[in-house]
Amino acid sequence: MSTLQGKRALVTGASRGIGAAIARRLAAEGADVAITYQHSAGPAKAIVGEIEKLGRRGLAIQADSADPDAVKAAVDQAAKTFGGLDILVNNAGIFRGGSLEAMTLEDIDTTLAVNVRAAVVASQAAAKHMSEGGRIVSIGSNLASRVPDAGMSLYSMSKAALIAWTQGLARDLGSRGITANVVHPGSTDTDMNPAQGEQAAAQRARMAIPRYGKAGDVAALVAFVAGPEAGSINGAGLTIDGGANA
Repeated sequence: MSTLQGKRALVTGASRGIGAAIARRLAAEGADVAITYQHSAGPAKAIVGEIEKLGRRGLAIQADSADPDAVKAAVDQAAKTFGGLDILVNNAGIFRGGSLEAMTLEDIDTTLAVNVRAAVVASQAAAKHMSEGGRIVSIGSNLASRVPDAGMSLYSMSKAALIAWTQGLARDLGSRGITANVVHPGSTDTDMNPAQGEQAAAQRARMAIPRYGKAGDVAALVAFVAGPEAGSINGAGLTIDGGANA
């Protein structure tokens, strides 16, 4: 596979889970890949090692996605190291659940900082380094358009914001041949939401195909959207959730 041969990518929050799978897949398709991480230096180093075993350049950058200066610096560092940037995947995200009464200002501020502001800042910084054929892909959630249970309002709001942001970004960058899209995973088997977890049965019950997705499934979709055959997909939301929102 070499659909991304010679491309240069940055995936935020990619030391584990969906982000790590995306980083691996982009490298397997031929891209040099930088990743950001907050605390997990060991796992991030391991992902870089996997990228390099595929014959691509890898780079791990410590950056707190709640810090806009760190986010911008990470984008610029990736572009400087690779000599430019073709693909940005805004993957970093957090989930703060709970009742409306228990929600704190810190929960609100941190959720919006990581899930929304970081994507805005990274996209703005990345666009300066991109030329025609550039790709910005944000990782949303199927919970952005449907909220099946209580306690998800803050997270769902933050992911819904990425829809409008992506649509606007598509207009802002379309004349430069740069696309912007958002991929909405549903229940995906990761350490944050394991397929054998306490809430797994309830989540499967909402799916038309009652099984958890794999991080590699999401990564494959992201790689396609980042590739040359997806040049006319722009401002779109692509849901991969086993039909939970059908």
